[in-house]
Amino acid sequence: MVRNAVGAVLAVVGAAAALLSPFRAWYDTRLGRQYRLSELFGSGGVSGAHPNLLWSLFLPFLVTAVLTLAGVLARSRALVALAGVLALGFTVLWMVRVGQANGGSLTLDADGSGLAQGVAGAAGGGLLLLLAAAVMSGRARRRPEPATGPYAGHDAPDSPDSPANAYGEPRSPASPYREPDTPTAPLAYDADGPGHQEGHRPPPRGWENPGERR
Repeated sequence: MVRNAVGAVLAVVGAAAALLSPFRAWYDTRLGRQYRLSELFGSGGVSGAHPNLLWSLFLPFLVTAVLTLAGVLARSRALVALAGVLALGFTVLWMVRVGQANGGSLTLDADGSGLAQGVAGAAGGGLLLLLAAAVMSGRARRRPEPATGPYAGHDAPDSPDSPANAYGEPRSPASPYREPDTPTAPLAYDADGPGHQEGHRPPPRGWENPGERR
């Protein structure tokens, strides 16, 4: 819970820094929103044309802010990390394209010329988003609900895996036979019947009831 809160704060700060960076100077007092987005992917290189706001460097950082907001609300580390990669990726891509337009090099001068605060805001915002994704713990996983009832944590007596049989006696692990699950009443011999119960031997010949002797 605490890690998610700290990660959310870092993510919001990083997304805000990245979103505001196109409104600051990026190179030689030129604002980031004055760079055309299509020039980063085209073969013509970076030109001096000023594009519309939505087709400038503002668009990828707007997407970064939306991904960050969705990741914080959903407590998704993947979305926050994706936002950080997007911010850093477009910053590095811009540096490569502008470096090509300036003879293969970029400068950072003390008088404010060269790389400016907008680049630092975009790169720093991307790094903060990656740090936020590492700090966040993500969504908590659901634990299985504990079993309830008289046999919670144990097998029921009528289960084949139960350590006790229906009589409450422990099963023998070495016995290959399974004891009956329900008690059965013993069968009695019917002396007056025409036969005998199945599974019982008849009385031996010559046997008679002592009480019937006269």
